[in-house]
Amino acid sequence: MSKKFGIAVHGGAGTILQQEMTPEKEAIYKGGLEEAINAGYRVLEAGGLAVDAVEQAVRCLEDFPYFNAGKGAVFNHTGEHEMDASIMNGFDLAAGAVSGVKHIRNPVSLAKEIMTDGTHVFLGGEGAEEFARERNLSFEEDSYFFSQERYDQWQHAIEKNVMQLDHGSEKKFGTVGAVALDKEGNLAAATSTGGITNKRFGRIGDSPMIGSGTYANNKTCAVSCTGHGEYFIRAVVAYDISALMEYKGMLLKEACEYVVQKKLVNMRAEGGLISIDRFCNIELSFNSDGMYRGYRKNHELPVIAIYRQPL
Repeated sequence: MSKKFGIAVHGGAGTILQQEMTPEKEAIYKGGLEEAINAGYRVLEAGGLAVDAVEQAVRCLEDFPYFNAGKGAVFNHTGEHEMDASIMNGFDLAAGAVSGVKHIRNPVSLAKEIMTDGTHVFLGGEGAEEFARERNLSFEEDSYFFSQERYDQWQHAIEKNVMQLDHGSEKKFGTVGAVALDKEGNLAAATSTGGITNKRFGRIGDSPMIGSGTYANNKTCAVSCTGHGEYFIRAVVAYDISALMEYKGMLLKEACEYVVQKKLVNMRAEGGLISIDRFCNIELSFNSDGMYRGYRKNHELPVIAIYRQPL
């Protein structure tokens, strides 16, 4: 039985340009990451399940308005907030996912309810919202999700007639996610996002797709991705990490390096991922300028970073 335990979180790959990052703003981002890490860590420290830990961590990130998920979700083309999320339990490969939902306070908890129910894996749009009402999940008015910064980004995107990432001209993929290993040796992963500013046609990225944006298997690892979703879907990134470990015998670090630094780079795809294996090895791998990220394990203090630096 494993007694090691740990959690890692991300608030998106790509970052605000370092020269434009104020100390005040950096402290806010790092504070949000630390709060999420500690929310999940407390579950693990008390002997709780990895799947509950990642849900709690991602709920924190969804409630934090500076990341593009939940309360901080970007505007779509019609001025609404369409949100996606997924969660997976490595113990039995159970999974739940949701896409294109509106007014759901915590989409990751809806994904977990879908997983727990077990009838389906992936629900979308109004049907998913109907399921959420049956499960008495929290709904919010449009005003809850509104932020002036997101509104200004949307107006800019409309003016330029483009879809864009959540920091306008800056490259930032605002997905959030968490991966965890509990004391019983179970792995879990969860991912949540508001998508791309000014997105149209019900566009869905990799975040709610099991195997692309999220994957967990007790035999290998748990993975949560952030990046240019269309490429991560084509490359089936999260499952690819697990498959390289299971079928080729790669270590977690090797698999992450191969997929993120070689496979995705060759596709000209920008982004990154967080991952943890059954031995509590943690990898925070990205090919962008940075990734909002952090982890905590085995009674140690949290480690948090944004830009490229050794952790």
